Amino acid sequence: MPAEGIVLRPREQFMRTAEVQALAETFVEMGVKKIRLTGGEPLVRKDAAQIITELGRLPVELAITTNGVLVDQFVDVFKEAGLRSVNVSLDSLRPERMRAISRRDPFARTTANIRLLQDQGFHVKVNMVVMRGVNDDEVTDFMEWSREEQVHVRFIEYMPFNGNRWEWGKGVPEAEILARATERFGASGYKRLTDRPNDTARNYRLTGGAGTFAIISSVTNPFCGTCNRIRLTADGKLKNCLFGQDETDLLGALRQGKDIRPLIIGSVLHKKAMRGGMDSFKEFSDPARHGANRSMVAIGG
Repeated sequence: MPAEGIVLRPREQFMRTAEVQALAETFVEMGVKKIRLTGGEPLVRKDAAQIITELGRLPVELAITTNGVLVDQFVDVFKEAGLRSVNVSLDSLRPERMRAISRRDPFARTTANIRLLQDQGFHVKVNMVVMRGVNDDEVTDFMEWSREEQVHVRFIEYMPFNGNRWEWGKGVPEAEILARATERFGASGYKRLTDRPNDTARNYRLTGGAGTFAIISSVTNPFCGTCNRIRLTADGKLKNCLFGQDETDLLGALRQGKDIRPLIIGSVLHKKAMRGGMDSFKEFSDPARHGANRSMVAIGG
């Protein structure tokens, strides 16, 4: 979260409850088999329970990514909607660091709600964005957590977005994360697992681990060739790649009574082959290539 916060926009710019459902139904009719609610923070919406309940009636796998703060208020809603997979964002196991990263003090509630989800039988993944000089010294502590508990840690490489002052010097590549695992646990202390088709993560398990850890290396070792994901932002824009600046306005077309299917197809067909068209670190280092790419805290989805 930027220190200065973000500019809040009028509510009418965002999808209404019925519009979320209408757009979701169109995507399902066109073949989408999984829907993940994410953010920003999806559970702060006043209609979050209604949206989850309605989406749960569609023939899809339903999942959510959350900061975990409000999860205890939605466990029953998750169960009734058939939502069994929850990703929780947690960038540090140290309360003071989480406070500095998030500009909030969420640690106690987030970790308590992770335990609640575990106790209730949910499949719990923990997302950690690895940032050099900020939290990278905790990577193997997160791995150890996955040995002790049935939690699935996901290490995410630092990605460029507007406002996050991106430079790869802050990033930690997949190879270094694995080297740190080898240093602490030994070369035979963990093993590579078989990934599911279209997985964005490369999955591993510590010897005797109750859970797993995985690396999403979208910068140094991208998975673009098998990626089958698209994002519909909270204000109804379709992004065919998180790296890309291009957005297709589906909500505006829907409100005008237009058929949104050609717009969806056009967006998918114009997806760049790799990282939104940024094929090299030189292009990454040019703010003009990603300076208009809205930050994760501002797009929702």
